[in-house]
Amino acid sequence: MSDTAAGSTQERGKKSEKKSGLFARIALFLRQVVAELRKVVTPTRQELVRYTLVVIAFVMIMMLIVWGLDTLFGLMSTYLFGIGGSI
Repeated sequence: MSDTAAGSTQERGKKSEKKSGLFARIALFLRQVVAELRKVVTPTRQELVRYTLVVIAFVMIMMLIVWGLDTLFGLMSTYLFGIGGSI
């Protein structure tokens, strides 16, 4: 196939892929949103409680880590710079 034949095929493809109107694109988007929402599975009460407890435990662990690092860096800066009196 020559370059001109391939080029004309691409041009025909571009012409046939004409953009839809604004309202048609909005309607397509809304149909896709509804289709995706139909796939959503709501968790049972037991799953919801378990997920909630996991999130609370994770947040508590992260809080302890941040608190520990904050305390450690505070003690190190007090030791290095001697600001804030004795510990």
